[in-house]
Amino acid sequence: MTTQTRIPPTELTGIFGTVVKVAARRMVGRVPESMGVLAHHPALMRASMGIGRKIEGMHELDRTLASYAVMATAAFVGCSWCLDFNYYKSHNEGLDEEKARQVPNWREARVFTPLERHVMEYAEAMSQTPPAVTDELSAALLDELGPAALIELTAKVAFMNMSSRMNVALGIHSEGYADACELPPLVTRASATADAAAEVVGSAS
Repeated sequence: MTTQTRIPPTELTGIFGTVVKVAARRMVGRVPESMGVLAHHPALMRASMGIGRKIEGMHELDRTLASYAVMATAAFVGCSWCLDFNYYKSHNEGLDEEKARQVPNWREARVFTPLERHVMEYAEAMSQTPPAVTDELSAALLDELGPAALIELTAKVAFMNMSSRMNVALGIHSEGYADACELPPLVTRASATADAAAEVVGSAS
């Protein structure tokens, strides 16, 4: 991790802690330091991981669209851990890495389809305070995806908002999963003051 968390990590213990550590090593090769922060409240950690697995295990929504939606949410909120981890996941799941690395700058990138852009627009609109989803955008996605996939998209974005905002508040930052796989760095979000050419940063920043 690039900076210290606001709550020092503690050891994962007991049967649940052992299960979590085994699963983490199987998934990413090591136990993320961020898990040590949540380990202070095992019941909340268990509940969060449980609903996260259930939501991720639903497949009414195309997995590529789901990946872009959660990455766009993480980029909008500013959770470097979530963005890095989901970029790493896109690599492991065989998704288009070049498109995935463009997600933080999707409005300026020209690699996305109209449907993909609608999905990421919806993710950002949901992530604003207050949410800014319009009737027109919702109707367009209902027509393109159908009701079940749109509801699932909404749930995935909502859960990523919870995870991202929790990580940002606790000072949990990227742990360099994408860097470990030697993936190209993610493109940064464009801003009104940025140069016309998009900058790039390492995924562990």
